[in-house]
Amino acid sequence: MKEFALKLEKLAEELLDLLCENLGLQKGYLKQAFYGSRGPTFGTKVGNYPPCPKPDLIKGLRAHTDAGGIILLFQDDKVSGLQLLKDGKWVDVPPMRHSIVVNLGDQLEVITNGRYKSVLHRVVAQTDGNRMSVASFYNPGSDAVIYPAPALVEKEAEEANEVYPKFVFEDYMKLYAALKFQAKEPRFEAMKAVGATINLGPIATA
Repeated sequence: MKEFALKLEKLAEELLDLLCENLGLQKGYLKQAFYGSRGPTFGTKVGNYPPCPKPDLIKGLRAHTDAGGIILLFQDDKVSGLQLLKDGKWVDVPPMRHSIVVNLGDQLEVITNGRYKSVLHRVVAQTDGNRMSVASFYNPGSDAVIYPAPALVEKEAEEANEVYPKFVFEDYMKLYAALKFQAKEPRFEAMKAVGATINLGPIATA
């Protein structure tokens, strides 16, 4: 598991650099944005979803977006259940052997100023089979200051206060803990109230 986690952490950083390239940002910008004083955080958790004879009566995992940065999901290769919302409809993410599902969290939506969106997803209960999943989270450090990359902010939107907020990741997580299963937009609006008091770090001009 330790070797698996180390390789996934490296993969997450490689994916972040690919996002930088696609956005026209300097290589390493997103990792630096996650850094804080002690570096990004990485953790892995295992989920177990047992079969349910009446799946219409329960929710395996309610719809939500992930709070952090980039999420790598090694899901069950036989039992389905993961769904994402696309164009107003829930779409199944089918089990695929030897594959990793890449999901983006709220922090990347903020830093990319909405160029990339965090994905609303859920897990629905199944009548047959025991579903296992291994999810790994590459997140900002707790004291990292999160805000839109200046290169991705249009002047007109900034003047109209239509850009995403800036905040300390730990503060966002405290809010998220209470509002995880609610829409992300009110969370972003709530963080704007505290953003004006935060000093930007050295990557502001990167």
